[in-house]
Amino acid sequence: MKNLDKHQIAGWIAVGISTIITCFWASWGILENFHEGWFYESWFSNVGLMLTQYLSPMLLFMGVTLVSIFWPRFGAGLHVVLALFAAWFFQAFANPIMFLLIAPLIGLGALYWYGRPQPRKIAVSLIVALPILTMIIAGIRPLVRVSQRVNDGQLQARLVEGNGVDLIWAPDGPGWPRVGLNWYEAQQVCEQLDEGGDSMAHEPLHIWRLPTVDEAVRSMAYHGENSGGVWDAELAQTAYKTTPDKESPLWNIHSQVIYWWTATEIDGEKAYIIVYDGKVWPRSKNLGADYYGFRCVKEP
Repeated sequence: MKNLDKHQIAGWIAVGISTIITCFWASWGILENFHEGWFYESWFSNVGLMLTQYLSPMLLFMGVTLVSIFWPRFGAGLHVVLALFAAWFFQAFANPIMFLLIAPLIGLGALYWYGRPQPRKIAVSLIVALPILTMIIAGIRPLVRVSQRVNDGQLQARLVEGNGVDLIWAPDGPGWPRVGLNWYEAQQVCEQLDEGGDSMAHEPLHIWRLPTVDEAVRSMAYHGENSGGVWDAELAQTAYKTTPDKESPLWNIHSQVIYWWTATEIDGEKAYIIVYDGKVWPRSKNLGADYYGFRCVKEP
């Protein structure tokens, strides 16, 4: 009986750790889903992206834990396989910090090998119910925000006025792409953009340019109203009367792009980007992931 108690304790420790990990991924996944995802026009495409990309870590840990509860030895082996895959994917063998994150997976597998959480129905209820509840609670606010975004469908060149800045922002096309480009490419596109902003010339015309970080911050809006943004260059901080969002007239809610390059350089290697919610971050000029974009501007 004493030996059985040890098995139960080890099993419940394993289930508790797995539940915490799964809840973490549930919260992270749903927040990231509504931050950088949920941009398709199709509801089914958005749900598909949510399940396959943003909630997949939660579902994976939940599935491995359920297997470990019913088939402990097989589940322990899955934890080792998962740890080895993560080590390969993140190159943890060459990175001591990452290895410290991978090693606990092997320890968790050992707990399932030895432990037997009883009754299993309660263990199953915890690993399923708590992450789903976490996901729902964490997702309510961003879901409401995304559902209320303003989209007037106008993707042509726009004159945006207010907060001391009057600029014409480029239309959907080369000067406002839906794919990622690095800072150098963004600069070149703006320099070669023609008067209407619809096509590029073979040489620099210097009609359009990237907005400065101050101009971008001052132009951010929420529900069609200027957000009253202010950029403190000395502290490298922003302040807004209302938090801006990814919506008209500046942003395309159906584009994967959530970061814009600005013309403001930090040094030879970094420049500032602005997020649709108004945050400003330094980033390497060589970054060109799909969610890094830009929108050229010109004076009226």
